Amino acid sequence: MFYKLLKTKVMAEKTRYSDAELEEFKQIIINKYNQAKQDYELYRNAMTQSDENNTEDTSPTFKVLEEGASTLSKEEAGKLAQRQLDFIRHLQAAMVRIENKTYGICRETGKLISKERLRAVPHATLSIEAKRSKR
Repeated sequence: MFYKLLKTKVMAEKTRYSDAELEEFKQIIINKYNQAKQDYELYRNAMTQSDENNTEDTSPTFKVLEEGASTLSKEEAGKLAQRQLDFIRHLQAAMVRIENKTYGICRETGKLISKERLRAVPHATLSIEAKRSKR
């Protein structure tokens, strides 16, 4: 019984994730990073419309409407591209924390962020408790 209590106390005081656990998170981040880069390229292409269908042969009225919608779509794609770029930067920062073995440590409390949270939001730097207290 004493051993079980001691083991529980040691587990509760764990200060960092093991190398094996960090490797699991690294794979999650790599997968999300690759997907984010693909999404960013799609948004960037939508902004520049490098593969657009031109409206040169349509009526002038339709062309004006099409250009207005196109401008709006470019603006929206620009916003999405910027958000995706920010997400990529957060994932890159998470990879640095993995390499430094500081990944998963809440920057407010210094305690480990739950595995469930890190699996859902692999770039998280705050535990749920710290995030709630900031509201």
